[in-house]
Amino acid sequence: MNLQRFYPSLLVADMAAAEGWYTKLLGRGPDVRPMPTLLHWELSDAGGLMVSSSEEIAARGTIFLYVADLAAERRRLAGLGLELGDDITGDYSTLAQVRDPDGNRVTLASPPRNAFPKA
Repeated sequence: MNLQRFYPSLLVADMAAAEGWYTKLLGRGPDVRPMPTLLHWELSDAGGLMVSSSEEIAARGTIFLYVADLAAERRRLAGLGLELGDDITGDYSTLAQVRDPDGNRVTLASPPRNAFPKA
């Protein structure tokens, strides 16, 4: 596989509520609205995130978002009313989780302790 980009897609019931919630989480609104049932954020050169109200496009799921400073993100999100759970410290990374209004799990993770593996 020669992966060029990645776009996890999460199922949401209310597009307006999802747009508001993910705008808070990501710090900006969606980049693309390709159809009424799909919002799309470009997060890096490697890919982004899609949320959709269409089961054909998305299913309930989870996404991991690696962030440079987990503590700073925790403070930023708390200021916006999004409360992350307790830190989950592991050998690879530290995680903190929150669920969106539809129950999808969003996990923020500190950078891996031994850097990202090479593809």
